[in-house]
Amino acid sequence: MPIDNEPVYRSSVDNYDLTDIDGIEADIAAMEEFAAGLRADLEQNYMPHADRAAANMLAELPTNGEFYELYLFLGAHRQVQDATFRNVDSYIAGTYQFATSAEEISAKYRGADAFSRAKLSDVQAAFEGNGTL
Repeated sequence: MPIDNEPVYRSSVDNYDLTDIDGIEADIAAMEEFAAGLRADLEQNYMPHADRAAANMLAELPTNGEFYELYLFLGAHRQVQDATFRNVDSYIAGTYQFATSAEEISAKYRGADAFSRAKLSDVQAAFEGNGTL
């Protein structure tokens, strides 16, 4: 419920007519270049740092049953570590899926015109990773 004097959010596409959109124009060469660059950047610049950060986070912290605040801190610290590991792993998996999807779409349309029309279902299938391309 909006508060008085605050603007109500409206999507910029609320009144946009989507019926004329029957495909996605894609520059296949640019998509292949993007996919290769994205994968290379992930492997060369992100993953080595993620591995080092993970190794540092796995260091054992001191425990002391007599210091209750330390016990509480270590519990919160463990929760943050778990969330960080999940986020790093999800970023890696999602980025690989994004690069793989771009590769699959570009491979399917490589022999077509310079700017091909991919079906929305092809793009969705690639991102869902169900291998229907």
